[in-house]
Amino acid sequence: MADLVAALGIASARIYAAFGSKEALFREAIELYEAKEGGFADRALSEATDVRSALDDMFRAAIALYTKGQRGCMVVTAATNCAPENAALGAWLSEHRKARTQSIIDRLRRAKHTEEIADHVDEAALGDCCATMLHGLSVQARDGVGADRLNAMVDAFLAAFDLMTTKSRRRRDRASVRNSIRR
Repeated sequence: MADLVAALGIASARIYAAFGSKEALFREAIELYEAKEGGFADRALSEATDVRSALDDMFRAAIALYTKGQRGCMVVTAATNCAPENAALGAWLSEHRKARTQSIIDRLRRAKHTEEIADHVDEAALGDCCATMLHGLSVQARDGVGADRLNAMVDAFLAAFDLMTTKSRRRRDRASVRNSIRR
């Protein structure tokens, strides 16, 4: 708020009044954030040609954004511990985080349908892991963990992703080779 007051040169009460309330201003700020710089996840999930690239792009864009000034993600870090009078706002932000998780699960489900990932993969559990990684990057960046370490975390996560999503396919391929040799 201090940055907004400084940038506009008017008192916070006048800013709140322009939006109707402090909560309305906050909701507007979140929606603007999600439409602009915070929209990196939607872009990555929809623009990449394969699911692994989509996740890689999403995580790397998150790191680039979250480490600017150690701020993390507005939706993840704002209002996670709300006073009772702000419970509705906390629930609203929770719905935004749940929607992000669902968008990752949906992308994984499409990847499973097109056989990019093995059919044994639980896309909901893997999507939850991806969302946890994404949200964790925000918290870690906010706590001052640098981009190099965050990128190393993503490398480790994607290596595990590769093992999890292709293991069955490799086993199936080896079994197919063994069966063709026996014939």
